[in-house]
Amino acid sequence: MHDLAVVIVSWGSAQWMPACLRTLHEHAGELDLEVIVVDNDPRTDISDVVAEFPSTRIVAAENRGFGAGNNVGVRESDARYVLFLNPDTEIRSGTLEDMIRRLDERPAVGLVGIRQVLPSGELIETARHFPSALRALADALRVENLPIRELSLGQRVLGRSKYDSEFQCDWTTGSFMIVRREALLAAGTFDERFFLYSEEADLSLRIRRAGWEIWHFPHMEILHYANKAGVDPQLEAQQAYSRWQYARKHFSLPRRAAFLGALALRYGLRGALAPLSGANAEKWRETARLALPIVLGRGEPPFAAPPEIAVTPSSGKAADAEDGRPARRFSRIR
Repeated sequence: MHDLAVVIVSWGSAQWMPACLRTLHEHAGELDLEVIVVDNDPRTDISDVVAEFPSTRIVAAENRGFGAGNNVGVRESDARYVLFLNPDTEIRSGTLEDMIRRLDERPAVGLVGIRQVLPSGELIETARHFPSALRALADALRVENLPIRELSLGQRVLGRSKYDSEFQCDWTTGSFMIVRREALLAAGTFDERFFLYSEEADLSLRIRRAGWEIWHFPHMEILHYANKAGVDPQLEAQQAYSRWQYARKHFSLPRRAAFLGALALRYGLRGALAPLSGANAEKWRETARLALPIVLGRGEPPFAAPPEIAVTPSSGKAADAEDGRPARRFSRIR
């Protein structure tokens, strides 16, 4: 087996790929590494870029969503660990060899995230708490804007100094996640009903339920070109839909109602306060128009999983029982 398989799902990512792959190999150390680029985008050709890196190969796939693309890469790999990596990232410090060594020394850790920064140098607070009605309400009321940021009443684990040390968390964002193969075998891979967003929270919850720990490690840092599009109403609406899916899969009816009520308040307030948003006012009004019907169970998402595994508010039906299992368990992981 390889030590580490790096899975990169590419959609419209040709411009980011050269720096991503270059820094990835520069910071690999002495690992036995395989890199799998899952190309979901028939409009672009990234073969010339990938050809520069002998340990990297392309797997063409239909665009069935972020989680489904990552699952394609997992099935193509045979490594002890899998790194799910966004293409719009560059490794700035640390080595993958050191990360794998640390994980080998900590056999209870199933998933780990690392430090991420924006091009401006601002820290991205990537460690998260699992969703709940109370945390959704705190996010709706923008409690994060209070001076006492270390309270972490919302979903994000706040505090720049905290990210300088190791700590356990509920889940971490999917732009950089190293997962132990045994944890994937125990919990299953990404649930492909989540086309985009919430798939990493769902995977992390199943990994935690299977008995594994999830940690933030500060020993590696990447540059992530996140939030490139600013406020995008369609992506915001897609995120609302993925939260609706998560609540339907994991929450009892009373908890689901409270959670979705807090989400409705969030988007309602964003729309009502749009005039205070300056240049983004129209975009927040459009976001509220698209997202509110979704969280109230009356709208459709901008993007969705294929019909045979999709869950939509209008149908109210899932591809399998809502018992916390992924729609496809993928026992074919080697």
